Amino acid sequence: MATRINWSRDQLLIAFNLYCQMPFGKMHFRNPEIIKYAEIIGRTPSALAMKLVNIASLDPAITSTGRSGLKGASSSDKAMWEEMQSDWDRFANEVQKATSAFEIDELSIDDKDTSELNEFIDYTGSNKTVQTTTRVGQNLFRRSVLSAYEYKCCITGLAISKLLVASHIIPWRVDTENRLNPSNGLCLSMLHDKAFDVGILTILEDMTISVSQKCTDDTDQFFNSALLAYDGKPIFSPKKFKPHAEFLAYHREHVFEK
Repeated sequence: MATRINWSRDQLLIAFNLYCQMPFGKMHFRNPEIIKYAEIIGRTPSALAMKLVNIASLDPAITSTGRSGLKGASSSDKAMWEEMQSDWDRFANEVQKATSAFEIDELSIDDKDTSELNEFIDYTGSNKTVQTTTRVGQNLFRRSVLSAYEYKCCITGLAISKLLVASHIIPWRVDTENRLNPSNGLCLSMLHDKAFDVGILTILEDMTISVSQKCTDDTDQFFNSALLAYDGKPIFSPKKFKPHAEFLAYHREHVFEK
């Protein structure tokens, strides 16, 4: 009987990074990305795919829908899940070290459009290492949020990647501790991201959309069709990283135009 070899910390970090960035439906051993990274970290595609599904069994957004995975998460998996959830900035830094250890420039899953990152990267006084870590962390946030919503705007269903934004629920300047937390994000089209950012719309407790009455203009046909038409409708639920209720409550209280 073959001896079972425990996963190293660096292997786990790569697996967790893949979990964050990969849509749930693609976590299978035939996925070329699974095959590619399994070879890099010295695991079989089946072992890596199983690890991703076991990680999924720790995600409340997954388990709440009854898709509990294999329920085989190890104590190391559970410890890293808690580590990731408690400090996303540190997790991104640890992921960067692991990718370097495996001589991976950067994990790239599905989406390669990072143009929106220029909006909130601040390189002032930063050295090259800090710049790299910041870029990796913000790439991780974008891809984690977009993959959670399967690369579709959670309001309209728009699925053109170049028009999608990983929108912060609590603005990143207000809460730096959760700037990389995908549960502080929504996948929105560029238009709806801006409307959300300036408080024209928000998400209610029942996960339906509310459009501000202050901003409503019945004479504007485009506004009516692009924004007001979604008032009262539910958002598309994420497959991973469900938005935290307290983040949405902050947006309703401090950003939304009541």
